[in-house]
Amino acid sequence: MSGAATLVIRGGTVIDGSGGEPFEADVAIVGDRIVEIGHVSMRGDQEIDARNRLVSPGFVDVHTHYDGQATWSNRITPSSWNGVTTALVGNCGVGFAPCKPAERDILVKLMEGVEDLPEVVLTAGLPWAWESFPEYLDFLDARPYDMDIATQVPHAAVRVYAMGKRGADREPATEADRDAMARIAVEGVRAGALGFSTSRTIAHRTLDGGYTPTLHAAEIELSTIGAALGKLGAGWMQVISDFDDVHDEMTQLRRIAAASGRPMAVSLLQRDWKPEEWRIILDAIDAANAEGVRMIGQTMGRPIGLMFGFELSQHPFVARPSWQEIAALPLAGKLRHLHDPAFRARLLGETIADPALQRRLTRWDKMYPMQMPLNYEPSPETSVAAIAARTGADPQALAYDMMLENDGRAILNRPITNYANDSLDAVYEMMQSPNTILGLSDGGAHVGFICDASAPTTTLLHWTRDRTRGPKFSLPWMMKRLTRDCATAVGLADRGLLAPGYKADINVIDYDTLSVSMPEVVYDMPANGKRLIQHTRGYDATIVSGVPVALHGEATGKLPGRLVRGAQAVANQ
Repeated sequence: MSGAATLVIRGGTVIDGSGGEPFEADVAIVGDRIVEIGHVSMRGDQEIDARNRLVSPGFVDVHTHYDGQATWSNRITPSSWNGVTTALVGNCGVGFAPCKPAERDILVKLMEGVEDLPEVVLTAGLPWAWESFPEYLDFLDARPYDMDIATQVPHAAVRVYAMGKRGADREPATEADRDAMARIAVEGVRAGALGFSTSRTIAHRTLDGGYTPTLHAAEIELSTIGAALGKLGAGWMQVISDFDDVHDEMTQLRRIAAASGRPMAVSLLQRDWKPEEWRIILDAIDAANAEGVRMIGQTMGRPIGLMFGFELSQHPFVARPSWQEIAALPLAGKLRHLHDPAFRARLLGETIADPALQRRLTRWDKMYPMQMPLNYEPSPETSVAAIAARTGADPQALAYDMMLENDGRAILNRPITNYANDSLDAVYEMMQSPNTILGLSDGGAHVGFICDASAPTTTLLHWTRDRTRGPKFSLPWMMKRLTRDCATAVGLADRGLLAPGYKADINVIDYDTLSVSMPEVVYDMPANGKRLIQHTRGYDATIVSGVPVALHGEATGKLPGRLVRGAQAVANQ
């Protein structure tokens, strides 16, 4: 092809997202599309030297919660620092549309509890320039971003919009209520949402203990909504569940998926108290697919880990009475008390009344100091309990002192899923299944105690380069899992693959130096709200729609990302 290109990436090792072997080539881009891969003779208005670098599709993250951040910020960090070029929001049945003005507080309190986004941040940040879901999409559509944003219609918001307080109080839906919810869901998907999401877990509740409105929604309610999507012929259904009766729940979800004719994604994790349950869920997913019912297990390439620290929202002492005396103080004020021997002795001498919370916060054998280089598959001998046993220390006192390091900013990692057997062997099996996809980074949520938006980077590194405690995957295979597989699962056929006609969402990666920094707290949200972030090193370029949004870790100031409305096809095919 002759002529001029907007951008040419020269001499890189292309891993194209298909799972095929890497090859050396140039990549030519005109506008927002790839036009040629191979030996490119045309010159580009801009060129990037990719010799000794990997050239891959941009990552597609199908499980984030940037619903609020996308309304007040043009930069979807920290996900955009991690090579993500498309993020799907509206997961777990929570979001901010549709919403009547009188019911905004209900959704804010729910998001505050479910996703750890403080009420003061949401109150200050949300512009509420919408009521219906299509109006919410119109608002997002008018904003530029450093990546593309795609949406889902959240069940909790729909239920409250259709039923008011009855919906929030989890009253059974009438036939008229169900029909109204189905109409709202269809309206949202027709306007551009990629699907509908719901939550069936007691972990999702407001700070005052109220459950999510969708917790015990009847099968007929979800079936009515699913059937409406099936009639429309668009959208997937995303579900998170407790699986209290795993066989009954999976049978019910399969019936809903079968009746809808639409794909259904189910969160797939290894839980400490049911370490083999994931196998039952995956077997049920496999059986459904064998009989033509498309169900997908959505898993994660590392543990979901709580970050414990004195500057964070969670740590082993957060539920003890003495902590409540200093909880509202800034870190400097907290440290004055924490360094006081009398306060230390008092805090360490207290207990947590709730047994479940006690287990969650004080499993010293499941708690690991975070150190560079980061390791999300730490060995048991590096746990707080093991270190305490070797040194003769009291484990809770050791944890206390560890968190005081680095001027009180040191962090302990507490894996709560995918680590029941003190390794990622279960995750290795989950990821191998053809009926799973990678997701669950929760970018934009749990900002005070989880920092999993870096999961695309650490998954790539751990499973292809750095793992020492078991087998790894090939680089092309893992790249396909992070790109093409996620894109096609949600109907975005135009991305996740480097080939002519496909969207020019691309990463240029210095694989040898690619790394993720320690989590750190910044106060950059509305109302000076705090959040955990992680920076990265090794992304030479991240390109969205043919435009570099970051070069060598620095933002270019360009914002080519836009709202994605509906399923996408490949150009000229």
